[in-house]
Amino acid sequence: MTAAVDGPPRTVLLIAHTGRPAALAAAQDMARSLIRDGLAVRALHDEARDLGVPGVIGVDATDTAADLALVIGGDGTLLRAAEVTRADHVPLLGINLGHVGFLAEAEREDAEHVARQVATGDYLVEPRAVVDVVVKVDGQVVERGWALNEATVEKAGRERMVEMVVEVDGRPLSRWGADGVVCATPTGSTAYAFSAGGPVVWPDVDALLVVPISAHALFARPLVVAPASVVAVEVLASTAPAVLCCDGRRIVDLAPGSRVEIRRGAEPVLLARLRAQPFTDRLVEKFDLPVNGWRGSGRG
Repeated sequence: MTAAVDGPPRTVLLIAHTGRPAALAAAQDMARSLIRDGLAVRALHDEARDLGVPGVIGVDATDTAADLALVIGGDGTLLRAAEVTRADHVPLLGINLGHVGFLAEAEREDAEHVARQVATGDYLVEPRAVVDVVVKVDGQVVERGWALNEATVEKAGRERMVEMVVEVDGRPLSRWGADGVVCATPTGSTAYAFSAGGPVVWPDVDALLVVPISAHALFARPLVVAPASVVAVEVLASTAPAVLCCDGRRIVDLAPGSRVEIRRGAEPVLLARLRAQPFTDRLVEKFDLPVNGWRGSGRG
C-alpha cells in the first residue's frame, strides 16, 4: 500500500553510476541542489570522492541510514542501491539514465523538479515484495540470499542444458531440461521474466512467477503461484553445474544435487514515488505502447 511520508527528509543518500559522465554530472547537480535546500547529503566513500561536491559526506556501505536514497542511473544501479540499503529500510527514488528504467520514477530532464519535491517531502512510499532464497546441499543450508526482481537457476556453461525438477508447495511439478528457470516477483515481471516469455503482473498483485527459460518439455508454460507458495528447484545430480543468480548481481555456484528454495520475503524494499501513477500508464510510457484511438470508457 502506497503511503505519504511524515515530512521533508533531513538526510538523503545519493547513489550514482559515477563511472558514466552523464550520471556523474546529474548526481553533482542533485547534490548541490539538496545541500542548498538544507539537506544532509551522504554518499558511499568512492562515489563521494568522484562527486567532489563540498558538503557531501562519505559513508561506508554498512552505514547507509537516511530518510531517502536518490539513485541516479539505470535499473542496475537501483538494484545495487537496494542491495546496499535494504537493511536500513531506506526508500529508493530512481532517476533513470539507462534504457527502459522500469524501477525509476523520473528521467534526467526531471531532476530539478525531483529535487524540489524531495526537499519538501512531496513523495509517496510503496513497499515492493522480494523473494528470499535458500540453497541446500544434502539437506544442509549452504547459502542464503534475496532478490527484488528475480532469482534464477541457470546453466553455468553454454554446452549443456541444466536438468532440474521444479517443486511447488512440497509437490513435484515437472522435470525440465532447460537453460534455466526464473522465479520472479511482480516487480520483476517486467525484467528477465518478461524477456523469457512470462506475463506482466501488476506490482500490487500478491503472487510469485515461475518462468522456464528455453525448456525442452511438453509442459513448460509460465506459472503464477500463490504468495505463500514455496518454489523449489532441484538440480539433478547427473547434470552439468548450474548457478543461482539474484537480481543479476549476486551469483552462487550450484553443484549437481543442489536444492534452491524460493519464497516471498518478510522484508520488502521501499520505492519512493513522486505521484500516484496507475501502473497501466507506466507500462504505456516505458514500452511506448500504441494507444491512439482510445476513446475512454465514458464515451460509449
